[in-house]
Amino acid sequence: MQFGIFSVSDITTDPTTGRTPTEAERIKNIVTIAKHAEQAGLDVFALGEHHNEPFFSSSPTTTLAYIAAQTTTLQLSTATTLITTNDPVKIAEDFAMLQHLAGGRVDLMLGRGNTGPVYPWFGKDIRAGIPLAVENYSLLHKLWREHVVDWQGKFRTPLQSFTSTPRPLDDVPPFVWHGSIRSPEIAEQAAYYGDGFFANHIFWPASHTQRMVGLYRQRFEHYGHGSADQAIVGLGGQVFMRPRSQDAVKEFRPYFDNAPVYGHGPSLEDFTRETPLTVGSPQQVIDRTLGFRDYVGDYQRQLFLLDHAGLPLKTVLEQLDLLGEEVVPVLRKEFAALKPAHVPDAPTHASLLARLNTKEEVQA
Repeated sequence: MQFGIFSVSDITTDPTTGRTPTEAERIKNIVTIAKHAEQAGLDVFALGEHHNEPFFSSSPTTTLAYIAAQTTTLQLSTATTLITTNDPVKIAEDFAMLQHLAGGRVDLMLGRGNTGPVYPWFGKDIRAGIPLAVENYSLLHKLWREHVVDWQGKFRTPLQSFTSTPRPLDDVPPFVWHGSIRSPEIAEQAAYYGDGFFANHIFWPASHTQRMVGLYRQRFEHYGHGSADQAIVGLGGQVFMRPRSQDAVKEFRPYFDNAPVYGHGPSLEDFTRETPLTVGSPQQVIDRTLGFRDYVGDYQRQLFLLDHAGLPLKTVLEQLDLLGEEVVPVLRKEFAALKPAHVPDAPTHASLLARLNTKEEVQA
């Protein structure tokens, strides 16, 4: 099972000091965080895409390429790449290039995002969000698998005898996760292609995530990609830890109360009870995370959100150390002991290349 972190790239005032980091600081810090994640023994670092304040990550492939040059084992991903407002041709080119530069340590999560104004900024209509996601991914999927593409759709100009360059490394396209918080159509899309489904698993109760993952698993089996429990599932999550749970709650409360995504709504206690947000000791995070399996089944990737709400860099790095030293080793052992042999691991470039080579040998 893969464990890692994801960032939404927010630039938020620290409510305990009143200080707001600059864009330059946050960009520099995100590189430090990613490198520290590898040093802490985590598997994955994922970066979101936004085109509006207070976020800085408008070009995640640029940042991930810079991180790739300074890491050796870290799997690099996105959280999320906007399939609705990006040109699928440009996505195909950018991620194939990143894949080559990173030696295959790349996958991506596609989604529609959560910022309505981004649609007209890029010449799109938000009312066509789902059709855009469906059509654009159909083209992206084809661009990575067919050398010469002829294509015509509704939302972009036709392509005639077009070849996307560079071609995917070893003729193996980057693995795609389809991310969603609330849209069953995206779960259906992931199942149709046999891709991964990433349930963001934040803000909503466990029962909602259970229904979304259950739909994806059912449809994955329907389309003949394997049994339902072999579907490739990822989960998000939010944690804040200190050795003593009361210290974690006390320290995190002002960040929760003032953060744009949390504050001025339910109390910290209500939110941690009703959603997967866990604020407490490392053991509480372990117990809560192991409980996810009870309602989504065996899954392949767990990503935690740590660097948000104005938390200073020093605190984020301390959270990474707690994850790497006290939480993830236990989760690896416990999840591995529970996982049946027929349930696959998260796809990597190496595993996908091995599958391709085996398929070619059989056909030969």
